[in-house]
Amino acid sequence: MKTILHLLLICLLFGSARAEWPHDNISQAVFATNVENRQPVNIIADADNSLGKIYFFTNIRNLTGESITHRWHYNNKVMAEISFDIKGERWRVWSSKNLWHTWLGEWTVDVLNQHSEVLLSKTFEYGSKDG
Repeated sequence: MKTILHLLLICLLFGSARAEWPHDNISQAVFATNVENRQPVNIIADADNSLGKIYFFTNIRNLTGESITHRWHYNNKVMAEISFDIKGERWRVWSSKNLWHTWLGEWTVDVLNQHSEVLLSKTFEYGSKDG
């Protein structure tokens, strides 16, 4: 009986952690001011135009042998596409975009699978430091 309870508890713990993932195959997707030691540094939701570079970090799960792409959009225009080959069950990848101080407004990064299907989209607002 104890074994069954322990197994049930483990399933509940892992199930609830996975339920918090933004996607079944993405356990983390964040914007940051840097990436060090394969970890995002200073996670941000929005940025002012004193930051000239923004990173997008994703922690990919269970897609070994496939590829994903970070597609950066601004004003309905694709500004960059960076593709990654996934070589492990847990694979951390990041891309970055140098931003002109005049490129104010909404930026979106789509995470696409190898079939160009959008797995996840994340958005941040790039605003003027002066208000």
